[in-house]
Amino acid sequence: MSRRRWIIAGAATGLISLGAVAAARASDAPRLVTGFVAHTLCSATFVSDLSPDLTFNQTVEGLPGVSLIRWMIGYSVDRARRQVTATVLGGVESRAIFRDGLGCMLDHGGPVDAALPPARPFGAPLLASIAGPGLVAPQTSALATALSRAFAEPDGPPFRNTRAVVVLHRGRIIAERYAAGISLDTRLQGWSATKSVINALVGILVRQGRLSVAGPLPIAAWRQPGDPRGAITLDHLMRHTSGLAMGQSLQSSLASATAPVNRMKFLAHDMAAVAMAAPLEFSPGTGWTYHDGNTILTGRLIRDAVGGHAADVAAFARRELFEPLGMASALIEFDGTGTPEGSSQMFATARDWARFGQLFLANGMAGGRRILPEGWTDYSSRPTPAGWVGYGAGFWTNRGDSYGARHRREVLGLPADAFQATGTFGQYVVIIPSRDLVVVRLGLSAANGDMEGLARLIRDVVGAVAP
Repeated sequence: MSRRRWIIAGAATGLISLGAVAAARASDAPRLVTGFVAHTLCSATFVSDLSPDLTFNQTVEGLPGVSLIRWMIGYSVDRARRQVTATVLGGVESRAIFRDGLGCMLDHGGPVDAALPPARPFGAPLLASIAGPGLVAPQTSALATALSRAFAEPDGPPFRNTRAVVVLHRGRIIAERYAAGISLDTRLQGWSATKSVINALVGILVRQGRLSVAGPLPIAAWRQPGDPRGAITLDHLMRHTSGLAMGQSLQSSLASATAPVNRMKFLAHDMAAVAMAAPLEFSPGTGWTYHDGNTILTGRLIRDAVGGHAADVAAFARRELFEPLGMASALIEFDGTGTPEGSSQMFATARDWARFGQLFLANGMAGGRRILPEGWTDYSSRPTPAGWVGYGAGFWTNRGDSYGARHRREVLGLPADAFQATGTFGQYVVIIPSRDLVVVRLGLSAANGDMEGLARLIRDVVGAVAP
C-alpha cells in the first residue's frame, strides 16, 4: 500500500495493519540472511573456486550492520552434492545448489527449469587477442605504482580487498595484477556490473528486431485497461525510472533487508513474478529509484524473446556476445524459472570483463562485425534526467549535470566522458573513450566499494598512458 492509502484507511486500522506487515517482514529476515549467504558461498565455491570461509568474512565486512549478527550465522558446504546450506541460530535455513553451465540458484522447492545448455567447444572470437597467455607486468614504472597503490591496504578496516586490476589500452593489456589466491582464470562476480551485461543482451535483441526499448512490454497483467504500469517501457526498466515500488538496491544493510526487492531476490522462486506484481510509487519516467526488480524483469523479457528457458538464454548469450568477444569464462546464473539473475549474478575473469568493456569502447563492434546497434554506446552512457547519481541505461555515466556525475568529475577527478559498469562491493569496468582505455578493478570492498581507491587508480592510469 502507498503511504496515502495507509492514512486514508484510518489511524487505528492502519496501525494494526502496519504492525502486522512489519512483523511478517521481520519474520522473514532470517531467511533473507540465509538466502544471501547460501547463494553467495555456493557461487564462490563452485563457480569461482574460492574459499567459502574467506568469502564469508570479506563479504560480511562489506555489509553495514551484518557483523552484529555474524555470530548467529552458520553454513556448511557439501562438495559432493555441490550445494551450500546456511542457517541462523541453527534453525532457519536456505540451500543453494550448483548446476553445470548455469551456476548456483536458491532452492525454494518449486518446479525447476531443469534443461542445461549443451556442452561444446568455445568458438573462435572475433575480437583481436588482448594479451598473451602469461601475466602482463606493468609496462612502465608509473603503471607499476598505480597497481601497487590499488592493492595497498590501510592499517585498519575497512579494507579494500582488491582482487584484480586489468588495464586495457588501445585494445591490448598493458598492466594487470591479481591478489593471492586469484589468477587469470578465476571467475569473479560482477554483482551489479552484471546489469551492464543485460544491457548488451538487450542491445543485441534490439539490433535483431526482437525487442524495442520504446514500445509497450509484453506483460499481460500490465496490458489490462486502466493499469498505469502499461506505460512502462524497456528503456524505463534499464534506466530505473519504471516507478515500480520495490524499495531500492543502492545500499546493502540490515535496515534494507526486508525491502520488497530483497524479498524477491532471496525468498521468491519466480523473481520476475514478484516484480510484475509490484504497484507503482510514481508514474513511469517521472522519477528514479535504482532497484534490482527492474533488471530481473528485463531478464525475463530476454528469456521469453530467445526461447523461454535458462538454457536458451545461456546459449544465446554465448553465441551472440561471449564467443564473439572471446569471453570463454563468462557464466550467468538463473532463478528456478529460468530467468537470468541479471541484477548481480554474472561471473567472468578480469580479462573477460575487460573484453566486455572493449566492446563498448569500440562502439559495439568486434572484429569488424556489429554486435550492438549503431549508437548503442551513446544510448547506454546518455544520462537519465532523473538519475541524480549519474546513471544511463545499465551504466553509470560521468556525462550530464547530475550530482553524481559532477562529483565524479569535479571531486574525484574522473574523465568527463567515462562511463562504467559498477558492482556494490567494488566491481568496476571503466570505459574512457577519450583515452582509448578500459580499466577493470574487481574487489570485495567495504566502505561504498572503495570508490576513492578506484578514482585514484583511474587518475594514476590516465596519467601513465599517452593521450
